[in-house]
Amino acid sequence: MNRLSLPEPPREHLSDALVVLIVDDVPDNVAPLHDALDEAGYTVLVALDGEAAIRRATQALPDVILLDAVMPGIDGFEVARRLKADPATAQIPIIFMTGLTETEHLVAALDAGGADYVTKPIKPREVIARMGVHLRSARHARQGAVERRQARYALDAFGYATITVRERDGRLMWQTPLARDLLQRYCGTVAPDTPAEVLQWLRRHLSDAQAQREPPRLTLEQGPRRLTFRLHQRVGDQDGAETVEAPGEGGDWLIVMQETSDAAVLEALAQSFGLTAREAEVLYWVVKGKINRDIGDILGSSPATVKKHLERIHAKLGVETRTAAAAMAINRVPLLQPRGG
Repeated sequence: MNRLSLPEPPREHLSDALVVLIVDDVPDNVAPLHDALDEAGYTVLVALDGEAAIRRATQALPDVILLDAVMPGIDGFEVARRLKADPATAQIPIIFMTGLTETEHLVAALDAGGADYVTKPIKPREVIARMGVHLRSARHARQGAVERRQARYALDAFGYATITVRERDGRLMWQTPLARDLLQRYCGTVAPDTPAEVLQWLRRHLSDAQAQREPPRLTLEQGPRRLTFRLHQRVGDQDGAETVEAPGEGGDWLIVMQETSDAAVLEALAQSFGLTAREAEVLYWVVKGKINRDIGDILGSSPATVKKHLERIHAKLGVETRTAAAAMAINRVPLLQPRGG
């Protein structure tokens, strides 16, 4: 018996064990398409209702979903809307399978998040050809998302953390591990909740950011430690294309966070200028505007001892006045620069 010759899946995907989820409430409709996809080398999953479709998509994260539009209970349009609203499944291309050919139904399928549609009766060759186009696009989007995630996670190694907050409703959509720990420690919140003070700061300064003016930074203090937030840029979707959107169109805001402390500042001063630990402390308080008597009170030393430390600091920095020493320290150690609120 002659077997139907079907197009092969794109070669670039074969090593990734591509997974297709077929969603249709009529098993007789599923069987022929299942067999054709299996023969073409895809791993095929099946769901016979909307609830099962959402559950399987969330668990398996298939590469593409073939979705029946009309089903009892949760129909295909609602399934698509829910999957697109979930960041974990939002990037999976959905191809609607529908017997509804009226324009309004096809528009509804695309509005619900469908990338494409095929009409019933289903022709496996056509479905596989359509899938190939969207799988290639999805692969490029995933590769870009992976590169962005790697770049953001890399910031953790340098003491920075990043989050993305959705402008439309203020939800925290994405965070690095360091960001998660910092937000829990300073604000007592977990995703998808954005700390109230961070959300207020973001909304207060959106107009500056939209006009490409760097807004003031937000600083939260916890004893000797501080957590600083810097509004970095607007992105279209944290796992999609990094496109800057026009004001009012929503999107996600990428926020960079860094924790600092007096200890970190003192270490930076010592390393930058070759100072002893006590000299770094004296210079730190000079930058803060303290006079020798005040510095002595803080450090438990006499003003004369502070003066001797300051003379050595001047020599190491190559300056003659405390004002010049403070200016050089601020320029060399960014952690000393004034923090906006």
